[in-house]
Amino acid sequence: MHQPDPHQASESTTACRICALGSDHPGITIDDQQICNLCSLNQVEGLLDNYRYTSEVFAEFQAAAPAAGDYDCLFMYSGGKDSTYMLDLFVNEYGKQVLAYTFDVPFESVHAAQNIALAREKIDATFVVDADDDNIKLMMREVFNRPAPAKPGRYLDEKLPCVSCRTFFVLKAILWAYRENIPYIALCADPQQILTMESNVREVVRGFYKTFGEQLTGTLFGEQLEDLLFDEDENLPKIVFPFIAMRHDYDPDRIVEVLRAKGLYESSPLETHCTLFPLLNYYSYKNWGCMFYKLNASSHVRSVKRNADYDRNTFSIKFPRSLDLGEVDARLGEVVMAIAKGEGQRADHEATLVALFKRMDASEDAARFVARSFLDMRSVASELGIRLDD
Repeated sequence: MHQPDPHQASESTTACRICALGSDHPGITIDDQQICNLCSLNQVEGLLDNYRYTSEVFAEFQAAAPAAGDYDCLFMYSGGKDSTYMLDLFVNEYGKQVLAYTFDVPFESVHAAQNIALAREKIDATFVVDADDDNIKLMMREVFNRPAPAKPGRYLDEKLPCVSCRTFFVLKAILWAYRENIPYIALCADPQQILTMESNVREVVRGFYKTFGEQLTGTLFGEQLEDLLFDEDENLPKIVFPFIAMRHDYDPDRIVEVLRAKGLYESSPLETHCTLFPLLNYYSYKNWGCMFYKLNASSHVRSVKRNADYDRNTFSIKFPRSLDLGEVDARLGEVVMAIAKGEGQRADHEATLVALFKRMDASEDAARFVARSFLDMRSVASELGIRLDD
C-alpha cells in the first residue's frame, strides 16, 4: 500500500504562521489569515469546560477530610519526573495517605524503573504494582495494525497508540480504587495534557468502548467496566489532576532540578519515556506525516512567539527557542521510515538521531539512549506482532 511521504508536505498543505502546524495535521484547520484553530483559540470553549470541572474536583480533594479507609488517594506513579515530584509533595507536604499505584507497562523504560526504586527508598507511601501484559499487548497490536485512519482526522489522532495505552492502565487504576473504596485517583498529567484528558470516570469507560468496541473491551476487561457504568456516583472514585494547581508556573527544568537535589531522579524526560516511543513516531509519521511530539513542539513555538520572556510552560518536554520545527520534523521522519523499512546503515541512523535529539535539548547520553531505542524498532515491533509497512 502506498503511503504518503511523511516528511514532504503536499502542495495543498498550509502551515500556520504562528506555530507551524500544517493544515493536514489531525484536527487542525487554518483560516484565511494563515492561523490555525489552536492559535486562534477556536477550540478553547470545550477544553475550558473540562478544565473547570478538573479544577473543581482538585479543590474538593484538597479540602477533603482524611478518608474513612486506609488511603486518601490512589496515586498513579510511573517513575517519570512529574509523578515523582508530585508523589513527594502529596506525602511530605500535603500529608496525604497515599497508595502509590504503578501499572507495570511492559514497554516501560529501564530508567523509569530505576526512579521508582529510588522513590520506594525515600518516600513514605505504600507502593503496589499491577500488570496485565497479555491484554495490553493485544490492545496495542489492534491499534497499530488497524487500517490507515480516515482523513482529515480528529485532534490527537496521531497519538492514538499512546492515548490508548494510557487509558488502559487508567482503567486498571480506576478498578483498583473502586474495589478498595479509595475515593480519589491522582493522575499527573502536565497542564497541556490536562486540557485533553477526560476526568469523569464514566466518560473514560464510554470513550474506551467507543474506541475499541464491545467485543475487544469485553476481552480485555470482562464485565468489570459495566459496574463502573451502572453504580451510583458516590461509589465511584474521582480523578484528580494535581498539576492543575501549577498550570501558570509549570517548569519541567525546575522539577528535574528539585528531584535531583533530593536524589529522586537520575535520568532525563526523554530517557524515561516508554520503549514504544520509536513506534509511536512511526505511527504518527505513517498515518499523519508528523512526529509524535509535533503538537508539543508547536505549542512551544506558539508560547515563544507570544511570550518573548519565555517564562511559562505547559508541557513536559521543553524545546530550545531556536528549534527549527519544520526541519527537525522532516529529518526525523526520513530516519524513522528508513529504519521501519530496514533501509540504511545503523551507524548513520544513530548519528543522525543523536544530532536531532540534541537539537531538541537532550544531553549527549540521553540523545544516544533514545537513538538506540529507535534503532531497535523493528525487533520491538516483531516481538509485539506489530506490522511495519516495508
